[in-house]
Amino acid sequence: MKFVDETRIHVKAGDGGNGCVSFRRERFIPRGGPDGGDGGKGGDVIFQADAQFSTLLNLTYPKPFRAQKGTHGKGKDQTGRNGEDLIVRIPVGTLVRDDQTGEVLQDFLFDGQRFVAAEGGRGGRGNAKFATPTLRAPRRAEKGEKGQERGLRLELKLLADVGLIGFPNVGKSTLLSKISSARPKIADYPFTTLVPSLGVVTREEGRPFVVADIPGLIEGASRGAGLGLTFLRHVERTHLLIHLLDISEEPLRNPSNDFHTLNQELKTYHPSLLEKSQIVALNKIDIPSVRQRAGEVKDPFERMGYELYMISGRTGEGVEALMDAVSRALESILDKDHGR
Repeated sequence: MKFVDETRIHVKAGDGGNGCVSFRRERFIPRGGPDGGDGGKGGDVIFQADAQFSTLLNLTYPKPFRAQKGTHGKGKDQTGRNGEDLIVRIPVGTLVRDDQTGEVLQDFLFDGQRFVAAEGGRGGRGNAKFATPTLRAPRRAEKGEKGQERGLRLELKLLADVGLIGFPNVGKSTLLSKISSARPKIADYPFTTLVPSLGVVTREEGRPFVVADIPGLIEGASRGAGLGLTFLRHVERTHLLIHLLDISEEPLRNPSNDFHTLNQELKTYHPSLLEKSQIVALNKIDIPSVRQRAGEVKDPFERMGYELYMISGRTGEGVEALMDAVSRALESILDKDHGR
């Protein structure tokens, strides 16, 4: 299934039905009086979060999102039928904005959450409602109100506990496949991963947590280079970041420079991202040249206050210790958020 995390749509609620002008016409009852019924209310356009959806693909096709109109009132005080609501199912984690003003209208954070995106018009009153002691035969009725119409921009931000970041080809997808049942595409060239991947990590002790592989981060990502601008939004909801480093390729990279470069991109995109807790790991320790240089790589990070975890996403070496550290850090963050 194609991953789509941003789209624009136009929604139109149903118009209200018109009120009716009618008078009673019954045998032996002269001048029966007004009996025009009210029009029915137009249907609403309602967004509902659905955990079974993981993309906005179903909303990208050019189709009208219109709720049903209310029917007109009738004689004999018959009220028109209300229009049916249109339920639009969207993924959990979707942000709904007004396309003109950019105002955030709703943030969907849990399954089943609902939001009325466009309200249906009220039905018009029939002439029976206008009768008074001095005006016994009113010949007017109201027209139904127009349903609300608006343009909306939908942005999907994945709901994950942990974001897996790093330059292309550092082994993020390999690590995700090792720690979860996720099966992202893995190859030995940059930008293998073209969409974010999610994996659930289960632990014998402690709560399970969701890890997101964030693809396409390179220098200049916050300005649109690579794929970063497309997917940086998915880092926003995470509690913790795992920064994955790689020194296996020629020419040899400077891991501390890579670390600072990507953190600068996070800060440029949104300063709050730099406030997130980070755990740093050096990947591909199974390669002899990487293991040989690991000591000199470790010192700069210890001076910055980070413990550098040595891991191999391919063989699994050191991965359990890294997941233990992630689990403990998440528990601490969540306890703090809940005021424990």
